Amino acid sequence: MVSACACLLLAALARPVTAQSLPTGPITTAGGRLTIGGEASASVSPSDEYYFDYSDYNYNLLRQVRADAAAVLRLGDRLALLGDIRVEGPVGEGPWTLRPYALFARIRPWPRRAFDVQAGLIPPVFGAFSRRAYGPYNPLIGFPLAYQYLTSLRPDALPASADDLLRMRGRGWLTRYPVGSLTADHGVPLVDGLHYQTGVEVHAGNNDPIEVSAALTAGSLSAPRVSGAGSGAQVSGRFSYRPVPSLVLGLSGARGVFLSRSVTDVLGAAAQQASNDQRALGFDAEYSHGHWLVRTEGVLSSWRIPALAAPFIDGPLRAFGIDVEGRYRIRPGLYAALRVDHLGFSRVAGSAGELPWDAPVRRIEAGGGYSLQRNILLKVAYQYNRRDSSYTRTSGLVSAQLLFWF
Repeated sequence: MVSACACLLLAALARPVTAQSLPTGPITTAGGRLTIGGEASASVSPSDEYYFDYSDYNYNLLRQVRADAAAVLRLGDRLALLGDIRVEGPVGEGPWTLRPYALFARIRPWPRRAFDVQAGLIPPVFGAFSRRAYGPYNPLIGFPLAYQYLTSLRPDALPASADDLLRMRGRGWLTRYPVGSLTADHGVPLVDGLHYQTGVEVHAGNNDPIEVSAALTAGSLSAPRVSGAGSGAQVSGRFSYRPVPSLVLGLSGARGVFLSRSVTDVLGAAAQQASNDQRALGFDAEYSHGHWLVRTEGVLSSWRIPALAAPFIDGPLRAFGIDVEGRYRIRPGLYAALRVDHLGFSRVAGSAGELPWDAPVRRIEAGGGYSLQRNILLKVAYQYNRRDSSYTRTSGLVSAQLLFWF
């Protein structure tokens, strides 16, 4: 199915464009049943030597090239097939990847009602940022810490003790633990903002005063899985309320299986009695007035993992991320933006004393954008990061991004 969808998208985009310029909106063909859109961006910045913007793709998100081809094929009033094929990779390096970013069926049992069921590789329902992470909807270039910053936790490897965990504080881009995979690898963010999830979702409301979404997917918020086989399930949901057109308030929740099958197989019978989940609560708000747009979002996540050796990891490992973002339109086509971000962690007791289980991080990103034309946007930003650890405490990066969409 993935190969067929890829061929469909590439064939559709390969057809000649009659206009002498780049398309300015989605392309509709097949009698209006097939709609094709696309997006391409290139982001550049100095090398992130301290891995503040490192992603689970093993490169800096401020130094990447990305292209999407998305399509909607309507097979009637009740059924549509949606796909998004993505090519992305680091600037000037390899390897680049080609993968299905989204691939699902949307069923509307009652065409005139704002209710649908989606099944396949579906958008996440938790939180607000994942649905506006790309394109012009993100006024800056970086991601909020809760959706991108790699903690020291891994679903495929476990610390046996609190000392093992504390030794990896502030090293989420490359951690190593004695249980499970022994290969050094990256950790996970509170919420994975780079991948969609496999499962089924129901959604009621469409820009109505009240919207409700719920989903059953594979894995957890920080470690979604494409295959549901043996990976455990996650239940998630979001409720949003729009009392007036300019204000949206949202609440989210999720609970899913965190550890991968490779770890639970190593633990054997002990895994059946041990804790193994990620739970999260989130809130978000958005307010617009005149030239202003203000957003805030918070994520409280907790992971429960087996306590295997002394000094024991006693209780869940908690983390809280919060950001406040503002955008001001100076004049048509030109805006300024600012995001302030914090990520904190609960404390655990090791042999040398009590510390947050990972190093707290703060981020400020300021910048702006200028529209060269309606669908070509140039962004420039400066990002300052501070990590409360003895290793790589601060970093400042200037970045630029050129974005085109249709």
